[in-house]
Amino acid sequence: MMGAVYPRPDTCLSNDQCQENIPTTPNFHHFFGRIKSSRPLEFGISSLLGSVAMNARASLISFYSAPKSHLIVSPKTTFHAKSRLLLQLCPCQRAHFPSIYARNGLIWRRKSGRVGADVKSEPYDIAESPPDSVQFGQVILADDDGDDDASAVPWWEQFPKRWVIVLLCFSAFLLCNMDRVNMSIAILPMASEFHWSPTTVGLIQSSFFWGYLLTQVAGGIWADTVGGKSVLGFGVVWWSIATALTPIAAKLGLPFLLVVRAFMGIGEGVAMPAMNNILSKWVPVSERSRSLALVYSGMYLGSVTGLAFSPMLIHKFGWPSVFYSFGSLGTVWFSLWLNKAHSSPREDPELLPREKKLILRNCTSKEPVKSIPWRLILSKSPVWALIVCHFCHNWGTFILLTWMPTYYHQVLKFNLTESGLLSVFPWLTMAFSANLGGWIADTLVSRGVSVTMVRKIMQTIGFLGPAFFLTQLSHVDSPVMAVLCMACSQGTDAFSQSGLYSNHQDIAPRYSGVLLGLSNTAGVLAGVFGTAATGYILQHGSWDEVFEVSVGLYLVGTVVWNLFSTGEKILD
Repeated sequence: MMGAVYPRPDTCLSNDQCQENIPTTPNFHHFFGRIKSSRPLEFGISSLLGSVAMNARASLISFYSAPKSHLIVSPKTTFHAKSRLLLQLCPCQRAHFPSIYARNGLIWRRKSGRVGADVKSEPYDIAESPPDSVQFGQVILADDDGDDDASAVPWWEQFPKRWVIVLLCFSAFLLCNMDRVNMSIAILPMASEFHWSPTTVGLIQSSFFWGYLLTQVAGGIWADTVGGKSVLGFGVVWWSIATALTPIAAKLGLPFLLVVRAFMGIGEGVAMPAMNNILSKWVPVSERSRSLALVYSGMYLGSVTGLAFSPMLIHKFGWPSVFYSFGSLGTVWFSLWLNKAHSSPREDPELLPREKKLILRNCTSKEPVKSIPWRLILSKSPVWALIVCHFCHNWGTFILLTWMPTYYHQVLKFNLTESGLLSVFPWLTMAFSANLGGWIADTLVSRGVSVTMVRKIMQTIGFLGPAFFLTQLSHVDSPVMAVLCMACSQGTDAFSQSGLYSNHQDIAPRYSGVLLGLSNTAGVLAGVFGTAATGYILQHGSWDEVFEVSVGLYLVGTVVWNLFSTGEKILD
């Protein structure tokens, strides 16, 4: 049955015409007679409250423009209780409200404004007489573009889900470095208690990378085929357990400690490939640098947190307390991860349609990976540029990560607490610089600068900046200047997050997890060899030689990156 067609407001010239198309109920003649001459029409709810109950069927509504077409309502259309008040208006006024369905109810939205009535009650047939009372329910906001699905949920649930995923990855990386750097502080009292030499200390520090190395490529393959949610969740739980077991293993003997540290590396080894896989599916290209910079700044802030709290915990409760307390935090994160995270937007039933449309339209990684084209991947020179530069970058980064407190203690003569607290400053600088670099990179891309040029600029800063400031450490005399040089070195190093660390998703979005696993394998090898070599060099040489090796590798990386890297997609 065809619905009733109401005339356009500009043709509804008299009160009688309007009354021919509405159900006849008491007080309607009186009500519309009072307002027929106003245009735009203003209904005052306060004047109706003093009338009889039937006059309470109208609400405060302002009209500013007329629609271009008739409003068609089927007689069998059902409406919810809170929207009944609109059915009692004059048809020429009701026509100003195009109907929109959002979730479980009907929203009447004024075309030029944002007034609407949320509805969520039992059905009501338009053919029936209006009810005796109308509840004036909550008012919701409706977007002018028609995407009113977001308006039916509370504002806190309208926070972009992709940034919820980014923040959860950020917190995972925060825990990752908290659990990693606590050993760099705890190793000082542990070495004193167990009588370890510098070579043994270097061996313990490097044992973490044995397991870390094993799961880089495997973690990337697993994430690209199974999904990043399961892989990252596994990694956090695994390394948290290994962290809590570290004091027990140390007291059992050196071999047990080496095995537990390697086990911890296995858990942390899958984190970066899994995160890269998740963000390649959740984050649009225009937000890539910022999101990755925020996640990686979690690593830096994790170092800050670990280096700041470890000395205090050791001083009050002993060195085992660091591992017990930090390891227990993984369970809190894991519970949030299970409830909030999904491997891709397609798997999230709570994702608002508008955001899903935005993500799927702007993300380049859409289809799951079934097989890895190893020969094709390894035949591309930009892939090898990533691998080589990741090695060069991580050599210097991991040396500073693991040996910085020792440098402050041995060279600058700071005590344990001072070494931990002063080690915080460079990592704070990195957290700030990483997000600054991400904002600069995304701004340049949005203004038309090629992705290739942006990646080269950011990574060149990430190489030459640390190289310059490390060379100044041998020329400074005061501890304050040494800490400042270290902070500037780490701060410029953080621009790499918008350089090589963003490049995996640029050149191979579908295989970003595998590609990061490959390049980070080289980075882990740099950590293994660099950390162990630093212990050997310090036993037979000086800190100046340690820094000279890092500077040399930074320069090699600069040349390779600018010759062979690209920001264009080379693998589909």
